Amino acid sequence: MSTSRRDGFDFDVSRWPALPAGRGLFITGTDTGVGKTLIAGAIADYLHNKGWNVEVFKPVATGCRRGGGGQLISEDAEFLAACADSPRALAEIAPVRYSLPAAPNVAASLTGQPLDLKVIFDGYTEMVAGGKAIIVEGIGGLLCPITDELWVVHLARIMALPVVIVARAGLGAINDALLTLHAARSAGLDVAGVVINRYLVEPGKPDIPTETSPDQIAALGEVKILAIVGEDAESSVPNDRLGESTKFAIAQVDWHRLMTRTRRAPDQAS
Repeated sequence: MSTSRRDGFDFDVSRWPALPAGRGLFITGTDTGVGKTLIAGAIADYLHNKGWNVEVFKPVATGCRRGGGGQLISEDAEFLAACADSPRALAEIAPVRYSLPAAPNVAASLTGQPLDLKVIFDGYTEMVAGGKAIIVEGIGGLLCPITDELWVVHLARIMALPVVIVARAGLGAINDALLTLHAARSAGLDVAGVVINRYLVEPGKPDIPTETSPDQIAALGEVKILAIVGEDAESSVPNDRLGESTKFAIAQVDWHRLMTRTRRAPDQAS
């Protein structure tokens, strides 16, 4: 269904191939740096420790470093692989990589290296073929462009996995979360809920925006707050480390139930 809007957004994905049904979650965020990788990894770690065979997938990564032989390595992919104890090569987990820390379409243009969507589609198809649970981490927010035509929101529609939104708490967080929820629902995505990350209120220092934003997001966005993850100095994506407080917060959620929600086909957008 083509959803042309006065704002110019079009959530039609019929121009791209349909992907096989998978069982898993698509992790997005309200902005870059909100902690999508940490939460995606923590969910993968939880499932793995419960005995699940888990696939992790970062379709496109930018800001990658050069490794041996000049190969680009995604720090996010390394962390996800460690959390899931994945035997896959990092190039399979993050099939499209750029060194430039920019939106993928910008990185592709400025480096002169066109982005091959088929590599992403084929990689995802291969991962879900085995029937394992899959945790997909997007890049940036839902409206981050992967190519000029295909954005993260389109990829989420094609994959048709329940979406978990990672948000922050504090001043401005309500606006960011509600905008992301609006974009997700406008595109017909199935929003499983919101994870509040890096929540911090220091003893004796009242912080009304931080303290009230989770409840405001839940009420005004009519969405479930799945977990509130505190600021955790023990967790480190660069060091492939998950802190115990992060693990505890993530373990309070029934991720199995969320992953097995009824799949919504991409043509169901409102």
